[in-house]
Amino acid sequence: MTLWGSRFTSPPDPRAARLNDSLSFDRRLWREDIDGSEAWVAALEAAGLLDAAERQLLMDGFTCVRREFELGQFIVRDGDEDIHTAVERRLAELVGEVAGKLHTGRSRNDQVATDLRLWVMRACDATADDLAGLVTAILTLADTHAAAPMPGYTHLRQAQPVTFGHWLMSHAWPLLRDRQRFTAVRRATAVLPLGSGALSGAPFPIDRRALATALGFEEVAPNSIDAVGDRDFACGFLYAAALTGVHLSRLAEQLILFSSEAFAFVELGDAWATGSSLMPQKRNPDPLELARGRAGTLIGRLAGLLSTLKGLPSAYDKDLQEDKKPVFEARDTLADLLPVVTGLVGSLRVDPARLRNAIRPEIFATEVADYLVRKGIPFRAAHALAGRAVRRAAELETRLADLPPGEWSALSDQFEADVKSCFDLDAALARRAAEGGTAPVEVRRQIESARRALAGE
Repeated sequence: MTLWGSRFTSPPDPRAARLNDSLSFDRRLWREDIDGSEAWVAALEAAGLLDAAERQLLMDGFTCVRREFELGQFIVRDGDEDIHTAVERRLAELVGEVAGKLHTGRSRNDQVATDLRLWVMRACDATADDLAGLVTAILTLADTHAAAPMPGYTHLRQAQPVTFGHWLMSHAWPLLRDRQRFTAVRRATAVLPLGSGALSGAPFPIDRRALATALGFEEVAPNSIDAVGDRDFACGFLYAAALTGVHLSRLAEQLILFSSEAFAFVELGDAWATGSSLMPQKRNPDPLELARGRAGTLIGRLAGLLSTLKGLPSAYDKDLQEDKKPVFEARDTLADLLPVVTGLVGSLRVDPARLRNAIRPEIFATEVADYLVRKGIPFRAAHALAGRAVRRAAELETRLADLPPGEWSALSDQFEADVKSCFDLDAALARRAAEGGTAPVEVRRQIESARRALAGE
């Protein structure tokens, strides 16, 4: 059953119909379509366009259609080109001619925009919950290893000592921002298009504020032309998903490195690794590699929709049918990835001794510069002296910490016997106690702050 064929003398070419039809993917909007239609029925009754008996008949019909979808018993018929057509067709089979009143003052343009917004709002909630689970797993591990020293890296070269808990928190905070971003996208999505019609607005006294309240929207779209063509919210969802993918990919990349034989800082649980069909000894981080790979897929979905939107005139165009697949696929990708990465993080076996023993002596060079700064030497001069000390240790083929006292004093009379304190690892960590630093006490404060953020405090 088409909703538009009365002015045509022949049906669509089957090939054109296949291209036009969207039920194969937009049927997952069935819940949102029924929710929106039930609210529209109430609005039509309030506007005097339905009587109470008609309203009840339609609502009873929707109850039956909803149950068929829930039980997987809904039967698609020829001519069901999209979810809206399918639901209305089935409603007419159940309640008769009164179903023809359902579309009064409404277009599929404002209907689909409403359905997709409702779906995205719910997807944002679900994704935020999944992210909260992953952040919680990271916080638990970070709490256990808040004081475990390890080399910190920039440019993948040892830079300064940090703690493993601090490193973990460097991934917790981006994921918390992702969660906040999905919350913000939900808020931006909660703007009601229903009542905008095809583009000019409803010709009947529809209370759009009441509609918004009934459906859980926070605002009403202020312009009917913009309302039916606006897909900013879909782009916002895809941007949040793509950035989440980037953050998952960065975490995955470092865990791939840290679980390799070259580092061996962590080991993945057996349930989160795979083997080789040829090499019996292999423990491959396939889930992490897939997380890294699917970041590219998520970025592609965002770029694709932006490219679709960039040349469209205002109001609705059929190009907008291309908005759903990327949004659905992005949510499905994160729904698959986030629980897996959460389980994998919870399975990690950390080797604190390996972390500590991996620290190279030269990593304390900045401590040497800071030692001189505390003696009143400008940092640039202190940096140069510390660099010369590193070079001299290399020339003597000794560790920086083992440079003889005479070598230190030859570099500067500011180097005294207490220069050895620069190489106290735990003291070096404890000195980084400014807010956001790697001192164990500060790492634990970060963890508690992140827990409060998760709780919405």
